[in-house]
Order: sequence, then C-alpha cells, then structure tokens
Amino acid sequence: MRGQLIKRYFLTGLLIWVPLAITAWVLSLIVSTMDQSLRLLPEAIHPHALLGFNVPGAGVILTLAIILLTGLVTANFIGQKLVIWWERLLARIPVVNSVYHSVKQVSDTLFSSSGQAFRKALLIQYPREGVWTIGFMTGQPGGDVINHLPGDYVSVYIPTTPNPTSGFFLMLPKKDVVELDMSVDEALKYIISMGVVAPPAKPRTVTRPHIQHLDT
Repeated sequence: MRGQLIKRYFLTGLLIWVPLAITAWVLSLIVSTMDQSLRLLPEAIHPHALLGFNVPGAGVILTLAIILLTGLVTANFIGQKLVIWWERLLARIPVVNSVYHSVKQVSDTLFSSSGQAFRKALLIQYPREGVWTIGFMTGQPGGDVINHLPGDYVSVYIPTTPNPTSGFFLMLPKKDVVELDMSVDEALKYIISMGVVAPPAKPRTVTRPHIQHLDT
C-alpha cells in the first residue's frame, strides 16, 4: 500500500516537472539560438561590454528588430527591387538555388495571409478504409498532376505523432474528406498528445453523418 502511494506521488510529480522541464529547455534553446544575432554587432556595443555582464535574451530583441526592419524595408518599391536582385543572384548558385527556392515556396504557402495552407483540419480514412486520422488541407493539386486526376481533389498533409513536422502528402477526392469543426491548434494538440488531449466536443449541426465539401 505504501509502495503504491509512493509510486502515485512520484508519477504525479513527473507530470508536473516533465512539461516544465521540456518547456524550459525549448525556450532556452530558442533564446540561445537567437542570441547568436549579437555577433552581427561590433564587440564595443555588446551588452557585456556596455554593462559588464551578459543579458540573456538581448539577442531575441535584436532578432525581432531585424525581422521588423526587414519587413519595413521590403514593403516599398526599392526594397522589392532589392529582393528581386537578391533572388536572381541566388538563382545563379546551383545548390543554393534549389534549397532556397524550395524553402521559399513552402514558407510563402504557409505564411501567406491569402493562402489556404493549414487553414482547415480534415478527417480522412488513412492508411486504409475504415481507419481514420486527422490531416490538414494544404491546397489543391497543380501542374501536370491535375491532368491525371478526374474530378475535384484536395492536397492534404498527414502529420505523424508525436512529431508533426514529419508526415505524408496525399491528394484525395473532396468527397472523401470531412472538414472538422476544429481549429488547427486544437487538431495539432490532439495529434501531438497521441489522442490524449482531445478538444471539447461541440454539438452537431446535422442529423446524420455526411461528407462535407470543402470550399476552394
């Protein structure tokens, strides 16, 4: 009996400290990485040189300031011309050109305010009929692919759990996917927690199961 109590208390303590420790580790990693931006400044104006001691997180402020300044500069006509010139320069470097443009296409798709990437959580049957999982709509098939797909299709990303940064890319008929009344954040939490942290149930607005057609 006493052993069971000790085990229960120990597991309760783990449930408190493990999330805190992982959160602290991730934040420390992010801050230490962003602090590397201080290397862009001359040694004479580093916080250590001015104050006599290091200031954790000073690089975070500098990094955010650089990102904001970059956005302000590239928002005008001259800045856009500089971006075009920079991309043309990178296009002449074989390996860098492939990596840069691939990453840029993905980032433009994900962060564009007008894009539909990761805007909708979907319920699909995968990897076989009768087995369901959650995916995210990333757009519609393009290129020569659409010439070989009869009917309306959507592009879907199926993340793995507990690491959603890896997964599978599928192209499915619209009629075979169900749009969930669930935010992307709720769906991600559901996936990362391996189904443990389920979003709150919402009342159904229909009287029978049906496949919802997605708006393009």
